[in-house]
Amino acid sequence: MMHIRPLTTLEECRTVAELEKTVWGYADGDDIVPPPVLIVSIKRGGVLLGSFDDDGRMNGFVYSIPALKNGRLSQWSHMLGVTPDARAAGVGTALKLAQREATLAMGIDLIEWTYDPLQAMNAHLNFAKLGVIVEEYEENIYGNSSSALHRGTPTDRFVAEWKLREPHVLRRIALDARLAVKDRGVADAPIVNPSEAAGKRLAPGEHDLERKDRRLRVEIPTGFGEMQREDPALALRWRLTTREIFQTCLARGYRVVDFFLAGREGRGWYLLAMPEERWDPPPIPPPA
Repeated sequence: MMHIRPLTTLEECRTVAELEKTVWGYADGDDIVPPPVLIVSIKRGGVLLGSFDDDGRMNGFVYSIPALKNGRLSQWSHMLGVTPDARAAGVGTALKLAQREATLAMGIDLIEWTYDPLQAMNAHLNFAKLGVIVEEYEENIYGNSSSALHRGTPTDRFVAEWKLREPHVLRRIALDARLAVKDRGVADAPIVNPSEAAGKRLAPGEHDLERKDRRLRVEIPTGFGEMQREDPALALRWRLTTREIFQTCLARGYRVVDFFLAGREGRGWYLLAMPEERWDPPPIPPPA
């Protein structure tokens, strides 16, 4: 049975630092948030929650710090870490929902964080289960990382924006993401970058940045972490190709509003939408 509670002692913060090494495989201490920083930040408005198994062993944590977004109070979620043996038990989702409750209790209704847009399972959690949206893409925001999970490609990241009280967020939290029904307009949205077979993996295909449809889909592969380790050249191709697509589309006013996972096909699709007030539909050609 899962138990989640606030972490408040220096010893618990030391356990979190050890879990950082376990989860991300950091080769040195430069990327680890040290216990003194953790303990001080939670005394001044940070949120640090731990998940424990039946034996009292910490198997996950989530950590955020106070932040401002355009003058609006928010929480910046810096880390969500779950041990490999606990990931299938829904610990990550439970920690995010507990973080949401803790943040709302402070009178704050916005949490933001970064994540790798090529990590399909993280995308599934963030969009299908939590209801985030994305309007920002950060290029190589963390520089070189000592983590084996990040090695080989620039650390490009989406900025996930979780508006905690929005109706679509409440719907996603209440609904089993596996049972979500998509309307036909979503299924018919054109794919900007259909992939092509490359042995046992998928490779980026030709992409069309001239499309002006109100809704677009952008394809990514599953298993990107494994690809980084086993085929870094292909992983880099995916990084640079999707970087160009996302940066171009977001600059035009699109927002990333959903993600659909097709694990058996080895791929997933982001849904990008142009808000009605920003959309300039292409002209209808005159009759022949």
